[in-house]
Amino acid sequence: MFFIAAKIFWFLLQPINLIGILLLTTLCALILRWQRFGLATASLAFVILALAVWSSIGPFALRFLEDRFSRPDPAPQTVAGIIMLGGGMEGAINLKRGGYELNSGGDRLVETAVLARRYPQARIVLSGGNGSLVTEGEGDADSAPRLLEGLGLPRDRLMLENKSRDTFENAIFSRDLVQPKKGETWLLVTSAFHMPRSMALFRKAGFDVVPWPVDYRTRGDEMPGLATDNPLDSLSATTVALREWIGLTAYWLTGRIDTPFPGPSDR
Repeated sequence: MFFIAAKIFWFLLQPINLIGILLLTTLCALILRWQRFGLATASLAFVILALAVWSSIGPFALRFLEDRFSRPDPAPQTVAGIIMLGGGMEGAINLKRGGYELNSGGDRLVETAVLARRYPQARIVLSGGNGSLVTEGEGDADSAPRLLEGLGLPRDRLMLENKSRDTFENAIFSRDLVQPKKGETWLLVTSAFHMPRSMALFRKAGFDVVPWPVDYRTRGDEMPGLATDNPLDSLSATTVALREWIGLTAYWLTGRIDTPFPGPSDR
């Protein structure tokens, strides 16, 4: 139920869809001669568009998420395993074409391959099924092995968790698959903006992992003001930031994580 509700809620609230809904509402209001209501919805649509596309509010909000967790310095000498969370592959395309097309989160796959060579004894866990509510697609745990094997990783190093639909299930199913032992070091590879929620969920599941953030979308010095990027990138940053902050809030309110903004000192 939580998964379905979250998908529907986000569909309605993500900026581009919300703008479309407001404009459709404006059209209906004008047809019904509700001028004031129509003016209000049109104005709100314009404000959302301006903030999402022509301001730096999205990158600014994203920056705080990306800066929350850093890679360990120095890096661990020995690592029992590496967990890569899905979200870096084009599932619908890969299902139809049988390839390994990457999306903007493809750094997760690249870094996992790099770490696998750096720690040749580490097990590699690929966690991620089809997280779409309506679109048919192949989970990253099913697509990624084709890429990683092509890069030289033997199949027997890979552990596939292909049932999870969201980060909550990533943590639970990965823990159950791995059965981590006390004293083992496991690296968690996911996008930097996604790391606070991921770390909190893995800790809640009793799986103490070490953050290894990748896929940075900001420079790290963004401040509120006019956008300094192109409109599409600004809209993308705003969408990602809004989704992640809403996700943190929802997970906190429902008790899935213990704090609304998880940090390195939270245990």
